[in-house]
Amino acid sequence: MQTGTVIKSTGSWYNVRLDASQEVLQCRIVGKFRLDDAPLTNPVAVGDRVEAEPESAGKGMIKKILPRSNYVVRQSPRRKHDLHLLAANIDQAVLITTIVQPDLKPGFIDRFLVMTERDEIPVTIIFNKSDLYDEADMERFEEMKAIYGGIGYGILLTSVPDKTGLETLKNILKDKTTLMSGQSGVGKSTLVNAIQPQLELRTGEISDYSGKGQHTTTFAEMFELDFGGRLIDTPGIKTLAFNDKDKANIAHSFREFFALSEHCKFGGACLHRDEPGCAVHEALRRGEVSELRFSNYLALLGEVEDQNYWERRRDF
Repeated sequence: MQTGTVIKSTGSWYNVRLDASQEVLQCRIVGKFRLDDAPLTNPVAVGDRVEAEPESAGKGMIKKILPRSNYVVRQSPRRKHDLHLLAANIDQAVLITTIVQPDLKPGFIDRFLVMTERDEIPVTIIFNKSDLYDEADMERFEEMKAIYGGIGYGILLTSVPDKTGLETLKNILKDKTTLMSGQSGVGKSTLVNAIQPQLELRTGEISDYSGKGQHTTTFAEMFELDFGGRLIDTPGIKTLAFNDKDKANIAHSFREFFALSEHCKFGGACLHRDEPGCAVHEALRRGEVSELRFSNYLALLGEVEDQNYWERRRDF
């Protein structure tokens, strides 16, 4: 048995780079793996440390997943009651977005941050394609920078044609294992190719018909960066839905609301909606927390409640 790191997931096969020889084995898994008793569409994630048994002709079997320091999980886009692992054992995450082409969706940012906040994974939010921004777009960027930078997330403005922010991005990634994600069409692959050209990731244009990005990355994969560090590239995400049945988890994942909850009448049990003595509502009235973030938070709570309602109905 040998230890190694999963560097690519292609559905039923997982590429594992062995520690001792650096050989890459194409592996299947033995048995079923679950995450906190929840069903998984992909039980092994890129970044997982595993024990694998080599067989023949570059093939092998994953026999054991070693303990994870952290992981990022989303609701499966195809099976809403299942979970889909995006990555494991990462130092940080980078979320690529843009103000235009495609238009900014702030709700997507907050959904992504809910996934990373549970394990306190540091996140940098990149606003790409700044060469396309007009004056109004730059004002919108400054608003987003004030909101998310103000609560401790890293913010970076980038442009490949103008080379804006590229060196800063390399410094952020250097010597770290980074999950890089973003909505389809935000220029993630183009940005990665600009800082690491030899990767030659496939890129796609925005669809003229739908205004949405075209998927160019099919499977999650880990790449070595020649300036130091490892990058886990994930498929472009069109939507992020949630099947988290614990509303308190959503409340605790909005870091500024969680910090205020100790001053709420009901403490950590407060969902910051209609409860009396809510410190988040007081902060909203004083303009100390973002109305945009609060609106996105309420939308997520409503989404979880709707799912729970229909699941209860199905039990009758």
